Amino acid sequence: MNLDNTDEKILKNLMVDARLSARQLGLKLGMSTVTVLSRIKKLEKKKIIQGYTAIIDHEKLGYSLTAIIEIIAKNDKIINIEEQISKFENVCGVYDITGSTDTLIIAKFKERNELSNFVKGLTAIPNVENTITHVVLNTAKEDFRLT
Repeated sequence: MNLDNTDEKILKNLMVDARLSARQLGLKLGMSTVTVLSRIKKLEKKKIIQGYTAIIDHEKLGYSLTAIIEIIAKNDKIINIEEQISKFENVCGVYDITGSTDTLIIAKFKERNELSNFVKGLTAIPNVENTITHVVLNTAKEDFRLT
């Protein structure tokens, strides 16, 4: 779907603050509330807007460990492996990548033993040949919004 300048402005504003009402967006962008609402509905119908969420500080909830885990798979079963991993509660992202590894996972944990059990569980998944785990020491930026 091709987005026009107005759709892009609506999306950028919602990425900054998803709690903005259609009325507030309309006032901010110089448009009617009805126009904003119809454009938002169109973006939702096309699955460009897939939902609305809050940005939370994971560390304040006790998730002080972020791990980046590489997976090497056997027998071209990577899609099945990625589907399984995507269902795990601690997993924030699963990426099918190029290079020497097949999949990259970003996950958050409260304690080291939780991370250890998670990685051991990954190696128990059929067709996972190897994992390489990186523990994040400091986070300079973590924001997936394109604003």
